[in-house]
Amino acid sequence: MMSRQAFLCSLGSLYLSLLFIFLLMDVYARPANHSVLKERAGEAREENEILPPDHLNGVKMELDGHLNKEFHQEVFLGKERDDFDEDSQPRRNRKKLVAIFSKVDINNDKKISAKEMQRWIMEKTDEHFQEAVEENKMHFRAVDPDGDGHVSWDEYKIKFLASKGFNEKEIAEKIKNNEELKIDEETQEVLDNLKDRWYQADNPPPDQLLSEQEFLSFLHPEHSRGMLHFMVQEIIRDLDQDGDKKLTLSEFISLPVGTVENQQAQDIDDDWVRDRRKEFQEVIDANHDGIVTMEELEEYMDPMNEHNALNEARQMIAVADENQNHHLELEEILKYSEYFTGSKLMDYARNVHEEF
Repeated sequence: MMSRQAFLCSLGSLYLSLLFIFLLMDVYARPANHSVLKERAGEAREENEILPPDHLNGVKMELDGHLNKEFHQEVFLGKERDDFDEDSQPRRNRKKLVAIFSKVDINNDKKISAKEMQRWIMEKTDEHFQEAVEENKMHFRAVDPDGDGHVSWDEYKIKFLASKGFNEKEIAEKIKNNEELKIDEETQEVLDNLKDRWYQADNPPPDQLLSEQEFLSFLHPEHSRGMLHFMVQEIIRDLDQDGDKKLTLSEFISLPVGTVENQQAQDIDDDWVRDRRKEFQEVIDANHDGIVTMEELEEYMDPMNEHNALNEARQMIAVADENQNHHLELEEILKYSEYFTGSKLMDYARNVHEEF
């Protein structure tokens, strides 16, 4: 028979074992740091890697016609944007911002001109392009199972449906035998839109097979002038209410279907309308005739348009140019850091000369 002391020791051991298990479960349940979060985010992206993204880095307007609210940060931070977040130490973020300022200020006169900002914007946009090219190589291999360097629509369709939870072998067998696929209406609508884009990416002479370069145009239409034109057609089709293939201001600022439930939602809608009106009148409508044509929208959407990059540089400078000298000093960028980086560093601007 177990003694009282042995019994208590046994209980103690059991308690410690359970405690260790609970602690271990907690460690694995909570991300230890941002790298874990990023790893999980990466896994989520891989699940849908073959679906063209709605959000195109370095492009001012999304595929659905909405303005890219993060555009300024994308073309100012480039690859460093992922590491520049509000959870980082403010002093660390400030050092990064100081370093970026030094890179933009190529003549080292302690201020950034519109031309210097334009050069930087073009450089960061090209950086996004190169990143998309590298990602495309990986994604193309995922949808080219036989490695013949070409992907058919059926091969892509199988991989796409598999990423949505369908059984890949069953789908492949049904497609091979021309059997009907039981697909929900929403998924079918996405497939129909993707098929249109697929054929647009198929360069002449069309063979219904996409090469790696054509697949890049499919995933990232901003890389191809022809696909950029198709993207503009889609946006105008979605926003054009009278069918004249042009956009008026009222069409461009029309609120999405829905009702405003409270004042906070109304304020968000008011901001949305204000931003779109300003972009329409001051940027997209190049000749200021109150109408945006396909050609004007295509020029606006072109991420490598140097004229647009210069206009963007001037706009970014105007936001923080408190002394009205048409340049940006480091103190001004730090004060308006949330606009450029998404992170507030205003409290640290006073000590900027310590590190610059």
